[in-house]
Amino acid sequence: MNKVFNPETASHEGAALRGDYSNARDDFSIRQDWSAYTDADHALWRKLFQRQISLMPRYACAEFRAGLDKLDCADGVPDFDKASERLRAASGWELVAVPGLIPDGAFFKHLAGRRFPVTSWLRKPEEVDYLVEPDVFHDFFGHLPIISDPVFADFLQLYGERGLEAEKRGAVKYLARLYWYTVEFGLIRRAGELKAFGAGILSSAGETPYSVQHTDPLRVKFDRERIMRTSYLIDDYQKTYFVIDEFDELFAALDTLDIDAFLKAEATKPEIGVGQRIETDTLIAPNLARTA
Repeated sequence: MNKVFNPETASHEGAALRGDYSNARDDFSIRQDWSAYTDADHALWRKLFQRQISLMPRYACAEFRAGLDKLDCADGVPDFDKASERLRAASGWELVAVPGLIPDGAFFKHLAGRRFPVTSWLRKPEEVDYLVEPDVFHDFFGHLPIISDPVFADFLQLYGERGLEAEKRGAVKYLARLYWYTVEFGLIRRAGELKAFGAGILSSAGETPYSVQHTDPLRVKFDRERIMRTSYLIDDYQKTYFVIDEFDELFAALDTLDIDAFLKAEATKPEIGVGQRIETDTLIAPNLARTA
């Protein structure tokens, strides 16, 4: 396995593929060897968990916090089989272990089958603050809690189905942008206050508060076509975040998407740069920073 996946296909260009792909099945799933995690691994997980959990009441949406409680993953690297039991009970999803980044087709098929691929390896202590390639903490802590919400869970399954269609039509990069700006870096507005639900935000100690209260980035009301034309950053905090009011918006955006019509009408237009504002944007103010 020597392919380095492109960021426009929902992964990270230039990332070293750190997992062992030699025992991967045809769908790139592997067996999680939970006994192989060391005491140091579990201690590092607890350190990461405690740092992030302290931020959740202020910055994470209620659905994410409820899902995190269901997963019960504070004490160390989780056992995927036990976590799958909890996730199935909540939303009919399960997780599958993977060695790292996997090809688009395999990723879409897993999502369409209500299986979320979770990387099995954990970052090193010196990578606590920055990691090039997603590890088990990003995938598990960042992604799985919100998948326990039934509405978001249905959206993610539909994303897998539409992703398979996009692959056939050469439109994966546009679906990847939609994933990036929602599943990874999405914000939701509740009672006039911004909360995060994206995994890239909520697994990062720095970007969690930055995303909702820093004055530098644009925050734009959710716009499907605008998102699909917008490039993004893979190695810094985002310059633009998109804001929904309800998770139903995400499902509807995919359910009504005509990929061929988009390619004909939108894909020929100029791409929108990182942090670039356009005339049709509806901007949303950040939360006021609090000291308490």
